[in-house]
Amino acid sequence: MRGRDLGMLLLAIWLIVTGLAALVPAINFAGLGTILAIIAIAAGVLILIRR
Repeated sequence: MRGRDLGMLLLAIWLIVTGLAALVPAINFAGLGTILAIIAIAAGVLILIRR
């Protein structure tokens, strides 16, 4: 899988989890913000590298 494809996949996962966390309170847990931040950074870096 190429970097840009992986970046887009991570971006899609981040968007889905962020949306679900806002709608379903049971999904929220203590480390969710940190995990989402790491996914967002990884997605951004991978997308930028492949441009």
